[in-house]
Amino acid sequence: MEEGTLKSPGYRGGTGFDDNGDPDPFQWDAREDCEVRQILDRVADKWSLLVIALLDSRVLRFTELRREIDGISQRMLTVTLRQLERDGLVLRTVHPVVPPRVEYELTALGRTLHTTIRSLVTWTEQHQNEIAAARASYDARESTAGSS
Repeated sequence: MEEGTLKSPGYRGGTGFDDNGDPDPFQWDAREDCEVRQILDRVADKWSLLVIALLDSRVLRFTELRREIDGISQRMLTVTLRQLERDGLVLRTVHPVVPPRVEYELTALGRTLHTTIRSLVTWTEQHQNEIAAARASYDARESTAGSS
């Protein structure tokens, strides 16, 4: 095996080292069991992003979240909230009243993630016209190639 080559059998990327032979901190591990990949899969899915965005500035009840997120099922919202709570991003508070009142809010960690998400949304807003033009160009090329 070449020097600098990772020995992990599931690894499908580059060598994991930069041109100086130092570990490349930006080399992503593509293995399914990679903790970073699992966290990114969780926080970057569409439902989690929407929940985090909605909880940024306020505490919401389950029904309020469901009403605000178009297209989400009750089950998917439940699963999403549980996963975000497990990851320490959302705090679930049950108030001892009848019927029970359950509220959700971002934790301090969740608020730091929202800052990153806001940057992504800003980038998307700034580049949406370029992306729309690229899609239209691609679709036109594909439809021409498909009819040949």
